[in-house]
Amino acid sequence: MNQKTNTSADVMQTGILLDTGTNELEILEFHIDSDAGPGGPGERHSFGVNVAKVMEVIESPGLEAQPGAAHPSYRGIIPLRSHILPVIDLAVWLGIPKSPAPLDNVIVTEFSKAVTGFVVSGVTGIHRVGWPEVIPPDGYLPKTGIQAIIGLVERDGHFIQLLDLETIIADLTPADDFESTASTFVAPQELKALVADDSATIRLMLKKSLTRANITPTIVNNGMEALEAARGLARQALAEGRPIQEYLNVIISDIEMPLMDGFTLTKNIKSDAVLREIPVVLYSSIITAELRHKGQSVGADRQISKPDLEHIPETAVQLVLEYEQKRVPRDG
Repeated sequence: MNQKTNTSADVMQTGILLDTGTNELEILEFHIDSDAGPGGPGERHSFGVNVAKVMEVIESPGLEAQPGAAHPSYRGIIPLRSHILPVIDLAVWLGIPKSPAPLDNVIVTEFSKAVTGFVVSGVTGIHRVGWPEVIPPDGYLPKTGIQAIIGLVERDGHFIQLLDLETIIADLTPADDFESTASTFVAPQELKALVADDSATIRLMLKKSLTRANITPTIVNNGMEALEAARGLARQALAEGRPIQEYLNVIISDIEMPLMDGFTLTKNIKSDAVLREIPVVLYSSIITAELRHKGQSVGADRQISKPDLEHIPETAVQLVLEYEQKRVPRDG
């Protein structure tokens, strides 16, 4: 098997450093070319993923469909240095009839403590994008008709559809695997949480786990909605002369979201005279040392990797108790 690495040396070397709280990300744009049938013109479908989740891009070893596989998109496994990674044909999962090509690419990703390969037609390049540029998919049904599209970015006269890889992996993972890791923790008293995530899959998972733990969640789709909701509660607390903790106890947020990311949300929360008294838990599928430093620099109280989301209820309660203990001397 002759695998040629072309991204870590060429496409991936951008030299771009993203400052904390600038509400920006880098996306790797790739495409899937569809076959319209005999005599018909094909179509290029452009997609994007966060560069931070991409290890490298290699030439496809030409894996075929695996008879009896749990999902028709599964193309077997390949060795890559110290990893043995499953390979998913992204066109099959998306329902796109991909045009035959002499040489496809495999995008090798690492997130949620797993390394996975995704077969695509080719890689286009890397773009630096501000989250406010990302158009939420509300009211827009992509041709793929799936919920794995978290937003759209316009570049060079075409739209790039940003993919939520976690949704794809969740779809390929038996439901029993998620239930087996469900936390049995229950908060000693009812708490109120504000949760921000652009993934419907993660929102549902957190709603279930928090509700089971005696934590009432208010769920929003992105950081901007979360900030508006939190500021609304702060205004209500001030107007009624009550502490903010009677309305909100903890904020739980994904880091990557359209319109406003978790870092920028946290930066705004911690610079607010009222909301700074609320602990913030950030989570991501790619909590690296660099990202952890960024979270700390904007004032995040805890940062959790998405595979450890079952620990969020207990983490939230611990933070609420810590903040209560800090307030006692001032209130007393």
